[in-house]
Amino acid sequence: MIYRENGQFKSSYRADQQIFPIRQDRYVVLGLLLVAFLVVPAMASNYFLQAILIPFLILSLAAIGLNILVGYCGQISIGSGAFMAVGAYAAWNFGVRIPELPLVLQILLGGVFATLVGVAFGIPSLRIRGLYLAVTTLAAQFFVDWAFLRIAFFTNYSPSGNVSVPALSAFGLPVQTPMQKYLFVLIFVVVFALLAKNLVRGAIGRQWMAIRDMDVAAEVIGIRPVYAKLTAFAVSSFIIGVAGALWAFIHLGSWEPLAFDLNRSLQLLFIVIIGGLGSIVGSFFGAAFMVLLPVLLTNVPHWFGVSIGVDTASHIEHMVFGALIVFFLIVEPHGLARLWSIGKEKLRLWPFPH
Repeated sequence: MIYRENGQFKSSYRADQQIFPIRQDRYVVLGLLLVAFLVVPAMASNYFLQAILIPFLILSLAAIGLNILVGYCGQISIGSGAFMAVGAYAAWNFGVRIPELPLVLQILLGGVFATLVGVAFGIPSLRIRGLYLAVTTLAAQFFVDWAFLRIAFFTNYSPSGNVSVPALSAFGLPVQTPMQKYLFVLIFVVVFALLAKNLVRGAIGRQWMAIRDMDVAAEVIGIRPVYAKLTAFAVSSFIIGVAGALWAFIHLGSWEPLAFDLNRSLQLLFIVIIGGLGSIVGSFFGAAFMVLLPVLLTNVPHWFGVSIGVDTASHIEHMVFGALIVFFLIVEPHGLARLWSIGKEKLRLWPFPH
């Protein structure tokens, strides 16, 4: 009886096309934003901000970018770690070579260069699909790894290949403490999540989904596959590149090319599959699962007095991820987002059975 839309009438097209048409959804989202911006910075510890919330937010942003390509447009990609690396190193190079460039502009320019690389490796999607396209994006991963390891210009001729960022500031305000970094990342995530949600609800989003469902039929009804696929690669790579820059600048501070290797790409793909393909909120669910599961696997045995080594916990983590991916692909292909949707439908009917 609480979560019902009875009596919530729409009197305009604008009201009918809202992102959250049900009033209760708007209240919940507004409450979550207030908690995220006001309560969490005031009450969370530095460890919770630095080790859990910041990685969760950045991985959510990267998963949103990958979900646009894989979930909404149906183009398989296992090279997202490469686009994160391009965004990180491009932003870092802009900061090193043009020190007066604002931090926000550095990060956005990193996303622009990731877009260029993503479109270049997305061109084969015009002729190939499925596993063949996945191999093409895998080639992008290997090529980018090789480039940042072997071409010294990208690391400003650092002997070890390791690079680091100086003290950060944005709009004259320092971005150094965990709370400041958390708020900085949170603003990026909120803005890009809103933009992504509006994109997938618009004309370009419908074109992506038409290409995903049946590209031949989409072309017959007038949708240009070249435009739809390349825009999906462009938007996805831009968001992933921004996430890569945030991961390097805010979370790591100092990194090497191995920070964005194939494992990072597979991690993002697991987040999208577990969270839910073709769902913005599923990206947040998958990222939360990915960040919290290792913490639970590390701490739960100690709560019951069982001692587990770090290597054993790591193996268990991989086994659990693999089992869950198989489970979701078989039982619920739409992931945690679908379970959330089912729960909302039940609440709309409760306490009545039908």
